[in-house]
Amino acid sequence: MGTGLAHAVDANAARIVGETLRTAGYTEAAISAMLGDDAYSARQKDMPVMLRQIPQNRLGTVVRAFFLIQPVTVAELERAIGERGVAALEAAGVAAVGDEVVPRLRILPVADLFVASDDDPTRTGDFPPDFVAAYTAATRLCDALTPRPQVDRALDVGTGSGVHALLAARHAREVIATDVNERALAYTELNAALNGLRNIECRNGSLFEPVEGESFDLITCNAPYVVSPESRWAYRDGGFAADELSQRVVMTASEHLRDHGYGTLLVSWLGPDAEAPDERALDWADATGCDSWILPIWGGDPLTHAATWNDHLADDPQAYEAALEDWTGYLAELGMNWVSEGGILLHRRDGASHTSRIDQVEEDDLEDAGDQILRAFDSRAALVEMESDDELLDTNISVAGPVRLELSLEPDGTGSVVVGATVDLDEGTHPSLDVSSDMVEVIAALDGAQRYGEVIESVASSLDFTPSETQKLRREALEVGRELLELGAFCFEREVEPE
Repeated sequence: MGTGLAHAVDANAARIVGETLRTAGYTEAAISAMLGDDAYSARQKDMPVMLRQIPQNRLGTVVRAFFLIQPVTVAELERAIGERGVAALEAAGVAAVGDEVVPRLRILPVADLFVASDDDPTRTGDFPPDFVAAYTAATRLCDALTPRPQVDRALDVGTGSGVHALLAARHAREVIATDVNERALAYTELNAALNGLRNIECRNGSLFEPVEGESFDLITCNAPYVVSPESRWAYRDGGFAADELSQRVVMTASEHLRDHGYGTLLVSWLGPDAEAPDERALDWADATGCDSWILPIWGGDPLTHAATWNDHLADDPQAYEAALEDWTGYLAELGMNWVSEGGILLHRRDGASHTSRIDQVEEDDLEDAGDQILRAFDSRAALVEMESDDELLDTNISVAGPVRLELSLEPDGTGSVVVGATVDLDEGTHPSLDVSSDMVEVIAALDGAQRYGEVIESVASSLDFTPSETQKLRREALEVGRELLELGAFCFEREVEPE
């Protein structure tokens, strides 16, 4: 059980397996309803309970075989996915079929995709060096931070199980997936076939080497960026010193981006102290010649970093202690006292002046931010071209997504007084900004039909503001407007040219 891919797959057979699993109703929602919301993170100790939760029906047979990687009888699986589906399993490399069906790997429904990998809730002991994971927390982050315009060519670097290549294949004419791990590429080919995707090409090699001289409209990368003194696992340890792998990813990705192209890169960077943790990442981004958006998501001191990436050793105190000593000692030798992990987003565009910004993102709050990212880079490009505040005041601005406005109240002895407010974009990265209660009136009045300056004047007039109060509101509105445009919470309304 769960030995992984044993040979090259028959793409046609894999497509049949994917089709029959869909017909059987094998979905993420069905698994959660059957086994609970924590089913995807379950491990060996949870198996006895989960096996008793599975009903004796067609879907239960599929879940037992491909989610929990348990043998099932041929008759049971034929009732679940049909004779055609069972006949395709061995050629697809998914299972051995004899007296019973013995799964070789796990197939996870992830949203509307099937992702086969080495993930195995029955696994004991250490992972092999070429272990291929399915959809990790880092995978989710890269997915959520990737813009999804229709593009000609996309590239996924360090593709692993191929998740990001699969996602890109739905909005790109052609996708290239690279990885130094040949088993990862085999899984990517299997997963493309399971999902009926024919526009993904796999290439073996380190990082960008297999695409030398080529350019792309979209680049994603969730390579093994962990700052580590080890080279234990291909999916975690990149084999470069310090954060050099991440630096190479950022710099080389920018060289392979076409004009108007986007890059979403999950990387890690070091800082000498927690007071200035992002200086190295900012230096990298500034050197790319692209607009950049640095989004720190995790950060910690050397001990926290070492403990996080070695918690699999927690049941072996001696090995755990040795790993903590090695990892903290390694960072001490580098003179680094803070480790950050997150996304660096790039947008290549024409123009001599490019911008960078840094915004902390809470992992638990992050949702699909693709549209927000497109709006944000678009607005930043427009703002760079503006030579004065008057140009911004002369544009039409509207709220671009679901925005929540919250007032702050304080008692004054006779009741409550509004002392401030917060504006939150209730999607994507969920940015939040403190504003005055008067600015709330401006935001609420934005409909895209009036010039921004006219909206400000109208609100000031309705509040009977003096000239000095109006000027104060205008200054705040300019500052807040720029910030919310750069965050993708506001957008410019494009003028429609008369026919």
